[in-house]
Amino acid sequence: MGRDDIRRATEADVPACAAVVSAWVRQTEWMTDELPQQELESLIVQAFPDREMWVVGEPVDCYMSVDPAAQKVGALYCLRTRQGIGKRLLDRAKQGRSFLWLTAHQPNVAAQRFYRREGFVETGTEAATPPETVPVVRMEWHA
Repeated sequence: MGRDDIRRATEADVPACAAVVSAWVRQTEWMTDELPQQELESLIVQAFPDREMWVVGEPVDCYMSVDPAAQKVGALYCLRTRQGIGKRLLDRAKQGRSFLWLTAHQPNVAAQRFYRREGFVETGTEAATPPETVPVVRMEWHA
């Protein structure tokens, strides 16, 4: 597999997925460090059986989680940006579906711009849900 190949995550990838989220939080000025990496790992492990999780990179530096029952992209974190990886991950999430939704942090205008380019439209805003402290924008995609 190449460095940019998308592959289905295994439980062995959970620490790397949590590390990607932790690194993004540390790099993001407006984001508060809400959860230690070990707690993130625990949350990802708990969700693992019910999610489609995809990773990119050797070592993993991009991660996406989709809840198929809720039709929700629950996480999309890429430490390498502007290389088309996020688009390819979203394209993977859209395969076989006609609807998806997600939330983006309100201050993350770059992510909102990206999701709009990928066909998502803003449908509302929501207060932060603990342990989160940053309000979010809900966005939906329809095929």
